[in-house]
Amino acid sequence: MEFLPLFFSFKGRSALVVGGGEVALRKVALLVKAQAKVIVVSPEVHNEIEALVSSSGGEVKLKTFDPSDVSNMNLVIAATNNIEVNTAVANQAHNLNIPVNVVDQPKLGNFIFPAIVDRSPIIAAVSSGGSSPVLARLLRAKLETVIPSSYGRLALLAEKYRAKVKQSFAHINLRRGFWERALTGPIAELVFAGKEREAEALINEELDNKEPVKKELGEVYLVGAGPGDPDLLTFKALRLMQQADVVLFDRLVSKPILELCRRDAHMVNVGKARSDHLVPQEGINQLLVDYAKKGHRVLRLKGGDPFIFGRGGEEIQELTDHGVPFQVVPGITAAAGCSSYAGIPLTHRDFAQSVRFVTGHLKNNTTDLPWSELAYTNQTIVFYMGLMGLPIICSKLIEHGMSPDMPIALVQKGTTPEQKVIIATLGTMVKTLESQTVSAPTLIIVGEVVSLHDKLKWFDPNQSLMRNID
Repeated sequence: MEFLPLFFSFKGRSALVVGGGEVALRKVALLVKAQAKVIVVSPEVHNEIEALVSSSGGEVKLKTFDPSDVSNMNLVIAATNNIEVNTAVANQAHNLNIPVNVVDQPKLGNFIFPAIVDRSPIIAAVSSGGSSPVLARLLRAKLETVIPSSYGRLALLAEKYRAKVKQSFAHINLRRGFWERALTGPIAELVFAGKEREAEALINEELDNKEPVKKELGEVYLVGAGPGDPDLLTFKALRLMQQADVVLFDRLVSKPILELCRRDAHMVNVGKARSDHLVPQEGINQLLVDYAKKGHRVLRLKGGDPFIFGRGGEEIQELTDHGVPFQVVPGITAAAGCSSYAGIPLTHRDFAQSVRFVTGHLKNNTTDLPWSELAYTNQTIVFYMGLMGLPIICSKLIEHGMSPDMPIALVQKGTTPEQKVIIATLGTMVKTLESQTVSAPTLIIVGEVVSLHDKLKWFDPNQSLMRNID
């Protein structure tokens, strides 16, 4: 091991940065964040450096480097593009036994900066020993996905109760057991959901009883899985997917996304297709209630976004009626995901100043829509679940004044390796589809923005890495 990883407190300590460009700016910002008193020496400085240095109680010295600048410093950083200056800074720091870092020249210094994941007071750092900073940043990005920002709040809560827990449990093993339960169970989940008061109440209850409080109710996580590409999941969605012990999923949730769920979770397919519901909506609502009342952490995984034609409102209404706690995690709705991957911006200053999301399949099995409002220029219309009603959609829009030449796109299985984009006009789309094989799920986009597809398309499903997974 060439470097010993340490975490030093630099609050109020003096740090010298030699250099005034963008590289120096990044180091100054980091030192200010660590509450160091920063001194910058450079003939010229980036316009943001002076304000940062001032906020730290430090000073900007507009001059060339002199060895005397290193005196009385606790830390030195050489961040110029002049190797002679950097070498002089490093040599003087070495002479005075002051830790020194030389940016992009680690051999000249005696410490390096790691790639940092800041969840203060939780800090994670990754270093390649200077051999590959890019690789260190990539590893940091992976850590970012598994360390939610709310872990900082959880650490602050643990700090607040550390002394009380020590008083309540004399033996270290008992304290360790308490914290393992607190930091991985219901208490942690309350903190992640922003319910610190409830989390503290539960901690105090457990400390008073000196044994785990058994929760009679579980919790339901209503999570949007997005349109299909697992890379579009949010961090919070992924975390809840990996801790739920029961998963109720729709047919629109892609296989690569399902594989990210907890391996030993009980998987329940409640997939719904038009006029073919594996489990009726009322049955899904009841399953959520039943599993939660048995104390399970239940993941309701839905394609797209739960609140945009996803019946999420109906499900949480049922949970509310039965007093079941829940969280809702938004997902990238199909309109945003599919249009982006098809190279069709939903709004554009030259073509569309508004966008409307419309369901092509109503609860009464009709397409009785406000056609006169939809047949309006300078807007984009996105139809969900409109494949079966496409002939009616085209004819009604034309009937209510929209030009037969208006561009229309049909996107099949958007964001996935099976994505297929068919471009036509309102007057020709029905005929065009006669020679095409199309399968749900599909999304229909109507508007002048569709004309940008050929120029802006960027996603090639044949090159998708997901093809080897799904």
